Amino acid sequence: MGALSKLAFGGACLAVVALEGLALAGWQGWWPVHREAVAVLPAQAKAKALPVSVAALAPAAIQASPAPLPPAVLPQPREKYYAELRRRIHWVPTRLGDEILSTPDIPSRMLLVKSAARQAGLADVGLGFKDVYGLISAETSWVPRMGASKDGTPNLGIAQFEPETARLLGMRNPDDPVESVHVAALHMKEAALWSQERIAGLKLSAAERAERLREGVSIYYNLSSRGRSVWNGRNTRKLPRETQLHIYNARLGAAEADQLEAELRPGDDGSREGRMMLTASNAPR
Repeated sequence: MGALSKLAFGGACLAVVALEGLALAGWQGWWPVHREAVAVLPAQAKAKALPVSVAALAPAAIQASPAPLPPAVLPQPREKYYAELRRRIHWVPTRLGDEILSTPDIPSRMLLVKSAARQAGLADVGLGFKDVYGLISAETSWVPRMGASKDGTPNLGIAQFEPETARLLGMRNPDDPVESVHVAALHMKEAALWSQERIAGLKLSAAERAERLREGVSIYYNLSSRGRSVWNGRNTRKLPRETQLHIYNARLGAAEADQLEAELRPGDDGSREGRMMLTASNAPR
């Protein structure tokens, strides 16, 4: 074998060894392997769990790849957008009982709910940003903190995710208000579709149907799959007191958002609110 042939043969062997090494590294997890990030929904949601439907994000990918979403992975355009939102959130102190905690200021809240409602496509199911505002108001009054279910399970952050539910949804950080509000809006869309089915056979005026639809959203968000299954659109007053309180507080919160919207109209003078709303309008879908 000539010198050139020997060199070529040796180079080919080295290339094969290198490729096998890379394959082994990827299999063992030493080398980062990039794959499509898709969340898998739990079969049944526990109390206050949020089985978010991600169909609005990537319906084809959900059917093609049922792999769970790794907690540290988020589609890059959305990750960048969330980072920009976090940069624009302004926090102010607020008193909760004897504690002084932090809450997003009013323009920041409006930025978050408008962005979340738009990305979730809530208008398609008869909901909007005011409903997102109302739901977060009902959950935590916009003060991120730890709560607990009746069985002692922790509920985290501004939208009160249970840790296991957050993990199943592939959330990086349930204590992050930006991510939590956007995921809560996606869950509300799923809840609205469920609510529409429950009240489909009822003879209601347009106003009554809209009210019952929103009752169903609170019921779906607040109760376990077993607890919510008893609701037929007519027996709301027979549900647990906590659920009825959630409905009431969500309604109050939505009314507050309606008033805030009238007071905080984005101007064309380069104001902070105007710049924030412009960012929301350019959000990735």
